[in-house]
Amino acid sequence: MADKIKAWIAPVVFLAITAFFGWSAAQGQHGLLAYSRREALLKQALTDQAIAQTERDDWARRIYGLQSSHLDLDSLDERARAQLNLADPSDIIVPFTGKDRLF
Repeated sequence: MADKIKAWIAPVVFLAITAFFGWSAAQGQHGLLAYSRREALLKQALTDQAIAQTERDDWARRIYGLQSSHLDLDSLDERARAQLNLADPSDIIVPFTGKDRLF
């Protein structure tokens, strides 16, 4: 009886070690599921970065148009009308409520 128990100890220990490393490879902190979550997080971060870059480029273009060395008359007219709440007679006016925001 003791010989049978001694014969089973080594395989059980090795199976337990193999199961532990198998579980860690799939579920652990650096496992396959954590890798897929990090990949999804990276993809979302890259998307957010692209959106922010586009928005930054748009603002840079608008700011460049308002610099004194290069004054873009369309940008100046747009900002002046927005600040003064004025309209050109040829503009199409769309009314909005006080809750709506222009910017």
